Amino acid sequence: MTTTGTDADVLPALKAKLRGTAHPGPTPCSHPDTVLAERADGTVVRHENTVAKAHAPDTDPTHLTLRLKVATSHPDTLLAPVHPTPTPLHNRLVTFWPYGTPVDPDAPEAAPWEDAATLLARLHRQPPPPGLPPMRGPAKAAQAIARLKAAAPEHPATTSILRAWHTLPAWARAEAPMPDTTTLCHGDLHLGQLVRHPATTGPWRLIDVDDLGVGVPAWDLARPAAWYACGLLPPEEWTRFLAAYQRADGPAVPTHGDPWPVLDVPARALTVQTAALAIAKSTAAGRSLDDAQRSVVDACDRMGGIPPELTDAFPK
Repeated sequence: MTTTGTDADVLPALKAKLRGTAHPGPTPCSHPDTVLAERADGTVVRHENTVAKAHAPDTDPTHLTLRLKVATSHPDTLLAPVHPTPTPLHNRLVTFWPYGTPVDPDAPEAAPWEDAATLLARLHRQPPPPGLPPMRGPAKAAQAIARLKAAAPEHPATTSILRAWHTLPAWARAEAPMPDTTTLCHGDLHLGQLVRHPATTGPWRLIDVDDLGVGVPAWDLARPAAWYACGLLPPEEWTRFLAAYQRADGPAVPTHGDPWPVLDVPARALTVQTAALAIAKSTAAGRSLDDAQRSVVDACDRMGGIPPELTDAFPK
């Protein structure tokens, strides 16, 4: 990412702040820093066993503090921050976290689906603190659509993606309040949001509180549901995830019977979001879609002609 102005100072300042947090004494440290992410919506740096994140410039400090409070209050579910409040740095808010070992992307057979589902069920049963904002899942889907319109308005797939988007109810498009305003949700669940802490032997914990808030808990199951529906997640892995969530008394879906009436709208929304980002990114990079990206775009083409009440567009 190319940065200008005050944004250009964020990375070196973040590294310096991180080193001061990891080593508060006068002894210098020769360990290198590792940039884990550098994007407009978040810059993340690791130094030894501490991670610093500079959040997006428009991050609300009150909302972020409330989200940190949730993580601090539920360390058996969410990775707890090093400090309970964010630190200002240039035009950004910075949070500090212990380093955790992520899911190995090269070992899909070892993906912790049961752990992810159990943690989600545990999170969904916790009472949210007063004032916690809505979870940002629908808002992020709407941002993906806006990005698609700006980056690839003439792309052949854009019309079918937008058609599928407009079949969704207003709440799923961030144009109306969500029908559930009391359930604590993660807001952006995928396998990249789990780490083991401490080291490689500790229990799995959820990370990334940026989208955490109150809302429809089925949204947190929607990405694996969409992958399954699009043929990208094997049925046995989807069954492992869903069954573990039900065993843990997760409130998003019924304990018995067909969960799809609850999952259909969020799964469609995540499919549209994924397709929109795939087209926007591939257009910007001047490359063609890969097989997985074509699968979600094709699913949007099917969904556009079938409203959410009829689920034949998502064969299961």
